[in-house]
Parts: sequence; structure tokens; C-alpha cells
Amino acid sequence: MVGVKADQPRLGFREKGVFTGFEVDVGTYIARYLGASRVTFREVRSDNREQKLNDHAVDLVLASYSITPDRAKLVTFGGPYYVAHQDVMVRRGETRIRGVRDLGGQRMCQASGSVSTERVVVGLSIPAKLVPGSSYSDCVAKLRSGEVDAVSTGDLVLAGFSAPDLEILNSPFTDERYGVGMRKGDIDGCEAVNRAVTTMYQDGTAGELLRKWFGPSGLKLVGEVPQFEGCS
Repeated sequence: MVGVKADQPRLGFREKGVFTGFEVDVGTYIARYLGASRVTFREVRSDNREQKLNDHAVDLVLASYSITPDRAKLVTFGGPYYVAHQDVMVRRGETRIRGVRDLGGQRMCQASGSVSTERVVVGLSIPAKLVPGSSYSDCVAKLRSGEVDAVSTGDLVLAGFSAPDLEILNSPFTDERYGVGMRKGDIDGCEAVNRAVTTMYQDGTAGELLRKWFGPSGLKLVGEVPQFEGCS
């Protein structure tokens, strides 16, 4: 059972009961590499990924799950399977915000369970005004309605929501190492996942999937195997 997001277009999205997206395809590849004859998916959110793993509701999580020291205390991470970069999305035509430093005093959406806004407000000491959102799809809806001025998270997440009325600034300021979450201490599983990710890049599948899902977005996509964190 693979946990993925259900509301992030092009990454993990559910429509009429069917999950699609880059992380769904990567999860399928990894699970089959590990020997699964049938791959099933279950929705996870940013604020319940650890719980779903620990409750054995899912076995792997691929859900824009950035590897951080705090999270690594709770789960074992394989990968990363991709290194994204945090960026900023605004309404097209916005002139006040052209980079992360311009977020001071502006309303920025804070998706529940995400660490992206903390990187801006705490890590970079930029005094944005945080407006809570239940998810990034909720944050994008708030951006469209004018309730917030900006949404900031990994560029693959933002690219999934790209639309004519929205603009990604293409001004990245972090590395977002998207990892495969597993139950804490599953070292054998982690090493097997890392072998799967390596093979996925070497046989060209990773590049094909990146182009399939994000080619039209204009993001600069990286087709080399990411540097692994190491299993612990």
C-alpha cells in the first residue's frame, strides 16, 4: 500500500477514484521493483503521513515528503527520488512579489503539516503574514480568490497547479529532497528503495516520467540520480 496525495495535480491526484501523477508512477515503479504484483494507493496528507505509516495503513509514502532532520527521527527515508526547489507562486500580473524576500508583510498561505512556510518565516527571517490552509489545493484556491498573496513550496507541487492566471516566479531558494517514507528502522526496505530509484534513473524511466508530468511547465528538470541520504 502506497500513500500519496490526492489533491496535488501532476504529483498525486485522485479523480473518479483513480490516482495519477509523477509520485503515483514512481511509487508503482518502486513497489514493482520490490516484488509487489499489485500496487494500491491510499490518500495521505501532510499532517498524517507519519501516522499512516505507524498505523500500518500504508507501507511507503511518496507525497512531496521533504526529508528533514525532525522527520527523520520519526520515519526512515529512502531516496530522495527527486530534489525539487522551493519557489513562490503568485497571481499573474503581481508586481509586488518577485522573489522570496518580497514576502515580508504579504499574506502567505500555510498548508497544514507543511514545513515550507517555516523555511521562509523562521529560516530566512522573512515576516510574512501566515494564513492557514488545509492543503496546497486549498492554498491555491485562496490565492485565486485573493485571500492570500502568495503560496510557497516545492516547485514540482507548484508546477502541478500552473495555470494561465497563476505564475511561478522561477526564483528557487532551497533544495527539497523528496524522500520515500517508511516505518522507522526499516533499513532493508530503505536500501531496496534506493536500488529501485537508482535503476529508475539509469534505465531512463525517471526522465520519461519527469518530462511526461512536468515538461510543459517550463521548470528545469534534473535527470541524474539524486545523492541519497543514507539509511538509518
